[in-house]
Amino acid sequence: MSDFLIKLGKNTATRKIIGNLGVSLPQELQRAEGPWTTLPLGAKNILVGGAGHLDQCLAESLAPSGANVYLTNPSPETLSLFQGPQKKWDDSLFVLEEEDSCDKVDGLVFDATSIDHPDALTSMYKFFHPRIRSLGKCGRIVVIGRPVNEHKAPAAAAAAHALEGFVRSVAKEIGKKGGTAQVVYVETGAEDRINPILQFILSKRSAFISGQVFNVNKSVTAPTEIPFEKPLAGKVALVTGAARGIGATTAAKLAEEGAKVICLDRPEDEETLNESIGAFKGIPLLYDLSHADAAEHIAKFIKETTGSVDIVIHNAGITRDKTLGKMKQEVWDLTININLSAVIRLTNELIEKAILNENGRMVCLSSIAGIAGNFGQTNYAASKSGIIGYVQAIAPTLAKKGITVNAVAPGFIETRMTAAIPFITREAGRRLSNVSQGGLPQDISETITFLASPGCSGVTGNIIRVCGGSLIGA
Repeated sequence: MSDFLIKLGKNTATRKIIGNLGVSLPQELQRAEGPWTTLPLGAKNILVGGAGHLDQCLAESLAPSGANVYLTNPSPETLSLFQGPQKKWDDSLFVLEEEDSCDKVDGLVFDATSIDHPDALTSMYKFFHPRIRSLGKCGRIVVIGRPVNEHKAPAAAAAAHALEGFVRSVAKEIGKKGGTAQVVYVETGAEDRINPILQFILSKRSAFISGQVFNVNKSVTAPTEIPFEKPLAGKVALVTGAARGIGATTAAKLAEEGAKVICLDRPEDEETLNESIGAFKGIPLLYDLSHADAAEHIAKFIKETTGSVDIVIHNAGITRDKTLGKMKQEVWDLTININLSAVIRLTNELIEKAILNENGRMVCLSSIAGIAGNFGQTNYAASKSGIIGYVQAIAPTLAKKGITVNAVAPGFIETRMTAAIPFITREAGRRLSNVSQGGLPQDISETITFLASPGCSGVTGNIIRVCGGSLIGA
C-alpha cells in the first residue's frame, strides 16, 4: 500500500503550499537499486572531522568507495593518508578551514575515538554546529567512538556513552529531510573491520536505519578479501518463511548478490513459494517448522541437496494476537514454538551436524515489539524478545567458529499485514518515526544481506532496529 503523504510530497507545488501552512510532508527516502557496486558512495560529498585514531581506516574506506572527501584542517600526516599512494585520490579530496563547509553535504563523519572526557565533547559540537544545515536530503551522519567498556575512568565512559544520546537526538532533527544518524563503537584492534560498515550506513542501502548503535569487535576473524560486487558468490543460503513478504524479498536479494538460496515455507504455500523463487531459481523446501522433526528434516534436505550452508536467515514467524486474558494456551504455545523454539532447534541441528559452515553468517528476525512490547501481543513480543537474548548469548560461542550472529528488528514495514491495519493505527505507525513514514521489505532485505556478507565480520551479537528511528522502543 502506498503512502499518500509521500505521494503529495512528490509534487513540488503541493509541497510548497502545505509547507506554507506550517505542515511538513515526509521526504521520500532515497533507496539503492540493483546489486552492490564497486562504488557504493559514488559522487557523494562526505565531510570528515574529529581528531581520533581512525585516519587510515577512513582514508581506506571513503575515497576508494567513490566519495568526494572533505577534510577540516588536516595535519600533513592525515592529508597524506587520504591522498593514498602516488596521491591517487587527489581529484576527490578537498581541504577546508576549521569551520568551513562545502555547499552540499551528503554525509558528516566524526571520529570521536580520542574523546575521553565530557569536556572534549565540545569538539563534536564545533564540528557539527556550523555544518548541520548543509546536510542535504537523505543525508547521513556517523559518529565513531570506542566502546564504553574499554574506558576504565568513569568520566571517559560517560563521554563515550554520550555519543549515543547525541546520535539518537540528531537523528530526530534530520529525519524530516530523510536523513539518518548512527553511532559506531569500534573495539581497539578491530579497526580493519570498519570499512564495510561505513560503506553500508553511508549509502542508500541503509535508508530506513536511524539512531542505531553498531558495535564492531574482533571476536570473528576478518576475511583476507572482501568483494564489492557479488559478495555472496559461491555461498549457499537458507531463508525460512520465504514465500512472501520480507522472506521473499530477502531470498531474491541474496540471490541477486550471488548466493544459491534454499527457500523454506509451509507445504500449503507451495504455489506462492514457487512463484516467488522462479525468477532466481531458488531451491524450494516445503515443510512446517512447527513439526517436532522439522530441524532434522531440514538438515537432511540440505545435506542431500547442497551439502552445507554458509548463511542462515531465520525469518519465519507468525502473529496470533489476543489480550492475555483472552488468549488460549495453544495460541501462546504455537507462537513461541514457531518464532523462538524452532529457531533454537534448527540452529542446534545445523551446528551439531556441521551443516552451517565455519565463517558463516546467521541473521534472526526479531521485532520492535520484542523491544517495546505491544498491546495484545504478549506471545509475539515474548518470542521476539527471546530472539534478542538468544542472539546475544550464542554469538560469543559461534564466534569461535568464525560465525557471526545478529538480529534485525523491523519497525513499521509496508506489507499486506500492515495494509490490513485500521487507517488511524496505520497512520500512527507510519508517522511515529524520525522519517515520518513506514519502511519497505527492501529495507529489511538490504540490512540482512549486509549482515550476511563477508565484510560484516566485525558485527556480531548486534540487534539492529530497521524502523526509521521509531519513537516506540527508542
